[in-house]
Amino acid sequence: MQQSMKLVAGNWKMNGVAAALAEVEALRAALAEAPASCRVALCPPATLIERMARAASGSPIEIGGQDCRAETHGAFTGDLSASMLKDAGAGLVILGHSERRQGYGESDALVAAKAAAALDAGLAPIVCVGETLEQREAGRAVEIVRSQVMASLPLALTGRDFAVAYEPVWAIGTGLTPTLEQIEEVHRAVRSAMIERLGLGISATPILYGGSVKPDNARDILAVPEVGGALVGGASLKAADFLGIIRGA
Repeated sequence: MQQSMKLVAGNWKMNGVAAALAEVEALRAALAEAPASCRVALCPPATLIERMARAASGSPIEIGGQDCRAETHGAFTGDLSASMLKDAGAGLVILGHSERRQGYGESDALVAAKAAAALDAGLAPIVCVGETLEQREAGRAVEIVRSQVMASLPLALTGRDFAVAYEPVWAIGTGLTPTLEQIEEVHRAVRSAMIERLGLGISATPILYGGSVKPDNARDILAVPEVGGALVGGASLKAADFLGIIRGA
């Protein structure tokens, strides 16, 4: 990952069949007409990675996966290795998303192992961290996020291309967002923990914000100090909505 520009990445989650590739074509056409001032990525379900990579070929749109197995191969029915994602055309991969941590019990150690595997396969990890509503209300947001950063980032990331995404669990898909002051506080804490973990060399590594990012709030969020981009859910499914966020960067 280049680290001089903001990164706006769309996480399609479990959405999208072949017909949805029309949105990629629309996004590609819009960016050809008026290039973005940020990096743009889409992370579709695995069934679309290869076709989306072909549709985006020759454009600035980067393609990523939504998860990978820490192991390189084996008897893991239904799972995908990082090298499989790379082979399909991905250059990035989202890891440790709260929906994986909460729904599948993924630990910091497992996320770190997946990040190391992604690096080995030539993928740039986007490692997600974030607190629950209960943790936020208990005043533990910074403590929890710092702990996740320290334990989820393998030392192998030093000097490599990656990003961290701060996604408060209570803001994902709810329409709720932290205040700009809260976002800045946590992003500064994430940066501090990253430097403590990996050294000053990662001081320019992007820290994305995710959690109900929409065209009408993106510009304000992306202007917050230490916010190096956005990880966008539902608003990335339609080219027009996603473009509204991209233009805010």
